[in-house]
This record gives sequence, structure tokens and C-alpha cells, in this order.
Amino acid sequence: MQAIVHERYGIEALELREVQQPVIEDHQVLVRVHASSVNPAEWYGVTGPYFARLFGGGLRKPKSAAVGADLAGRVEAVGKDVEDFHPGDDVFGTSGGSWAAEYAPAREVRLVRKPANVSFEEAAAVPIAALTALQALRDVGRVQPGQKVLVNGASGGVGTYAVQLAKALGADVTAVCSTRNVDLARSLGADRVVDYTKKDFTQLGERHDLMLDIAGSRPFRQFRRVLTPEATVVVIGAKFPSTGGIGPLSHVIGTRVASLGRSQTVKFFVAKIEKDDLAVLAELLASGKVRSVIDRRFELSEAADALRYLGEGHARGKVVLTT
Repeated sequence: MQAIVHERYGIEALELREVQQPVIEDHQVLVRVHASSVNPAEWYGVTGPYFARLFGGGLRKPKSAAVGADLAGRVEAVGKDVEDFHPGDDVFGTSGGSWAAEYAPAREVRLVRKPANVSFEEAAAVPIAALTALQALRDVGRVQPGQKVLVNGASGGVGTYAVQLAKALGADVTAVCSTRNVDLARSLGADRVVDYTKKDFTQLGERHDLMLDIAGSRPFRQFRRVLTPEATVVVIGAKFPSTGGIGPLSHVIGTRVASLGRSQTVKFFVAKIEKDDLAVLAELLASGKVRSVIDRRFELSEAADALRYLGEGHARGKVVLTT
């Protein structure tokens, strides 16, 4: 079978190559991949800036040649300990090495059934980005119905899900994005949209109970002006791509340090792939309360072009790979 591999750092090192078909373990599912998606994690993992190498990527060369996490497809086979799935089931979730033309192995606990009214491409866009948004709002930010939520970076992969999920959780949502994405943010349910090219969102007249800082475009001392005294800031990322020094961690750490001694709380987290949360997202997708925004679709053989496009930092919603 064919899969994307990288044995050295750099987008130019990506290859679509013949590899052995995965042999699943007892707790795993073999998925025939129909679509996968591209996340900043893959961009950093493939390009190999030094902070990414230090935090598990491998100093001289990648520890793993496999690429890709998100996937959607059809179950081909199951291990003897798998109880929830059978061959022929349509599923989505995460895997190690999902950028494959044929098969990828996945743990049973990282998959759920795909809603029938959702395409493989739409489902493949969901896992990492939507789980990040859900856990940031519900678990870390502890958003409550009626609270005011500010999403800085509302038009990217995480942001498009965050706007919809915040509305689904009963919040009043302000979305910050560029001019070309204003209509998109409104279509996702934002109560108000701020075009940062025309208006400084840190000068808004009202204050917010929760802020998701996805764009990482402003320092804490500026955006705290639009927060209530007891507000929570969940730092999800930084300006993408970020390659110098410790990369996006500089914004995360800087924001946390700047918040010391202040009444507002700054939190940072790494999303967990939880089956129960994937099931929540599947229900929201099936009901139409949440949808995937797909900017561009690339063939698997165009994975390098997909990564380059994501690295330009202007993708609206998600970039998807199809097989």
C-alpha cells in the first residue's frame, strides 16, 4: 500500500511511498482511509523547527516516518478485543499515520461512528480541531449559558468549530477575524464579528467572561481590557506558523507570566482524544448544530502542497486530504 512518509525534516522530504500494510493489535481497528486533514501539528512535525524536535520530534531526524492523525473511513478489520466496531462501519477519529492511500491502524477508543449525513471529508476535518475547541470551552473555560465569549482567531480550523460550539453551549459569541472571513463567522452563528483590519478588538466597549486566544496576535496587557475582572483566558495557540526560538510557546509562556498577580486567569492545555467527546461531536454534526468548514481539498499525492498552503497562515477552516 501507499502512504506519505518523511525520513528527514522539511516539506520537500515528504514522499508518497510503498509501505507495508499495518498489522493491527488486539485493541485496534484497521481503517480504510477515505479522507484525513492537515493540522499545525503536522506542519511543525514535518518542518522540524528546533522546539518541535526538542518536544518529542527527534533531534536529527523524525522519530517516526508516519504522518497524520485525523481520519475518516470504513472499518476493514478489527482486533479480537474490539467490541464497538465491525467491518463495514463508517468511522472517524485519530490514528498514527493517517496520511495513507489505503489503510491506517487506530485504537478503538479513538474512533466513533460517522453520522450518515456527514461526508468522509467533513468528518476527517473534525477530530483534533473540534476536540480542542470543545475542551477549551467546556472543560478549561467552563463556559456557562449566557456568558460572553471572545474568539480571537475565529476563521481557522479550531476557530470555526469554537464559534459554533460556544453557541451550542449557550454563550454569546464575539468572533475576531479578517475582512474576507466576516461573512463566514456570521454564518457560523457569531453574535457579533470584529474585523481586526478595521477595528481594534481590544477597544471594544463590552467585557467578556471567557476568551479563546487562538490567533495569539496580541499581548495580555492589551486584550485584558475587554475581559471581566474574573474572566478566563484559554491560550490555544500563537501566530501560525511560528518557528523562532521556542515557537508558539513564547506567546503561551509570555501570556501566563503577564497574568501573574491579575484577577483574570490564564490557562493552557493540550487536547486529549477522548471517545466520549468524539461522540458528542458526532451528535452535534448529525443534528446540524456544528458543521465542518473546508477551505481546500488536496489529493494525498499533493500532501506537500497542502502543508505549504496551511503554512501560509490564511486557511479558512480546515485543509483536507482525500484518497
